[in-house]
Amino acid sequence: MSDTQPPRAVAAVLFDGFELLDVFGPLELFGVLHDQFSISLIGPAAGAVRSARGPAAVAEAAYEDAPDPDIVLVPGGIGTRALVGDRSFLGWLARWAGQAPVVASVCTGSAVLASAGLLDGYRATSNKRAFAWVRGTGPEVEWVAQARWVEDRDRWTSSGVAAGMDMTLALIARLHSEAVASMVADRTELEWHRDADWDPFAVLNGLVDT
Repeated sequence: MSDTQPPRAVAAVLFDGFELLDVFGPLELFGVLHDQFSISLIGPAAGAVRSARGPAAVAEAAYEDAPDPDIVLVPGGIGTRALVGDRSFLGWLARWAGQAPVVASVCTGSAVLASAGLLDGYRATSNKRAFAWVRGTGPEVEWVAQARWVEDRDRWTSSGVAAGMDMTLALIARLHSEAVASMVADRTELEWHRDADWDPFAVLNGLVDT
């Protein structure tokens, strides 16, 4: 990226009951390339947002004040069960995220995207332990049971929790290069699963035959 091009703005959507690694795993990887990506956290209001595991993260801006993003990241977590029925939130998400060049989710964050209509006509995946529930949130989505992550045009969705890091490296490779993504993996001592179809958890959870 040249000096005349600003870093891509990555905005992670926080909500009560979000999954910690869904957010901070991907953001750690983007953050290695601090000259290529700027990172922000947004929440229902500026301030602390409690995670599913207890610790809170601090949102820098409220949803309605969030700047236009280049990359939207929606995590999963137990809090997604309430969000899929929150029409006000889903309406905001559809308007705000729908304009972004890249919209991504980790784990059951894809249920939130689907409920907002942001995955209609797209292929997508999600956490395999919650797959039946997630599939019910998006009848117009082509749900892929066996996938570590799914890339379909400007939509990126991953399987559960740690899979979001593999997806993020693949996204970095798409936006920059395989070499850059490999450098990020090496820098963070992460063994990157490069095959999007590698998914033993679909078998483990009975979604596909062995």
